[in-house]
Amino acid sequence: MDEVPSMIAGSRRNEDIALDLMKFVAMTTGYGRTTSSGAGFGGTGAAAKPEEYASHLLELYGKCLHAVAKK
Repeated sequence: MDEVPSMIAGSRRNEDIALDLMKFVAMTTGYGRTTSSGAGFGGTGAAAKPEEYASHLLELYGKCLHAVAKK
């Protein structure tokens, strides 16, 4: 019988942890988005271009993956 590598219950891959961390940071800080500079108004803002926003998120994911791998 072939042995199937077993995952310990509750264990997660570094990539999954980094993705969750990236989502948390991006959502709570607005990472990669431009902010509106209205007087006293805190809008969520929008990325100048979708490609730039995606690039910022990929950069953040790389940073998160590096941080998780170091642990």
